[in-house]
Amino acid sequence: MTNSAQSHPSASQLTVMSGVEFGTSAEGFPVARLNDTAYAMLTSRNGTHHLAAAWLVRRPLHELARGDFYGFHGALADEPAFRAKMAEKAEHILEKNALGRREIHSRAHTPWGPSQGATVFAEGIVCHSTAGHGGFHLADDRNARVDGRLRNANSWYEEDVEWAIVAITFPELFTSFERRCADQTVKDSWPDEFETIAGTVLEPGQSHEKDRRAFQSRHAGDWIVISAIRSDHHDGFVEVVATLGSTRDHAAEERRFLVPSAEYTVGPFGFVIDPARHDVYDGPSSFIGWGR
Repeated sequence: MTNSAQSHPSASQLTVMSGVEFGTSAEGFPVARLNDTAYAMLTSRNGTHHLAAAWLVRRPLHELARGDFYGFHGALADEPAFRAKMAEKAEHILEKNALGRREIHSRAHTPWGPSQGATVFAEGIVCHSTAGHGGFHLADDRNARVDGRLRNANSWYEEDVEWAIVAITFPELFTSFERRCADQTVKDSWPDEFETIAGTVLEPGQSHEKDRRAFQSRHAGDWIVISAIRSDHHDGFVEVVATLGSTRDHAAEERRFLVPSAEYTVGPFGFVIDPARHDVYDGPSSFIGWGR
């Protein structure tokens, strides 16, 4: 498996190697250009920063304004993080161009519908795109190389998560960035298999799925919010519906609680009710169809 902690070329090195250009916009925020795409570090109303992009904008960087950029391409901590992200993108483009992937016309049948085009990564390793989804198809001899714990018998690997199985099996066909993403995706989605294959134990914070299991185990007997809405009847409160262990089942008992809005910050696996602080609520509801 590829180690996800790999060194990156510096931003200054990549400026020379790939033509990435850094600057400051007309409105004073950091911008960069990489090939045909301009990027910006924009500040949200709450003071956080995120990456935005603008395609085929030819004007000089110092003339660009916020209105030129759109989309949310990930959170950024600060300007050094912005420059590091640009370095990562430049590294990815350089390596991807060197891999020599081929775009081909295809009408092959896939589990997601007819292929509308495909990318050949290597003989027997083809990534198909369809109207709604896509993924990799591996020839039989290629699929035989996938570890049996992760192998799909039908040789198809969807593009959202399972692509990572292909990437860790054939790392030489993917860029450093893709390998890092694939490594983390397998950790997040198949932690048991990853630990067995890699001969390691994932620590807390290294696997989303393993952390989710630990959370569920710790809070199996706690009330966890499954739905929430700002209360129209109690200013400054959020009305929530919770079940034990966040069970989502028609037969599961549900209870309503009022939680102060300032406290209601949902973590990655849900908000846990504290019975000592959050009272069971049986009054008028802001939920449509809740009865009263």
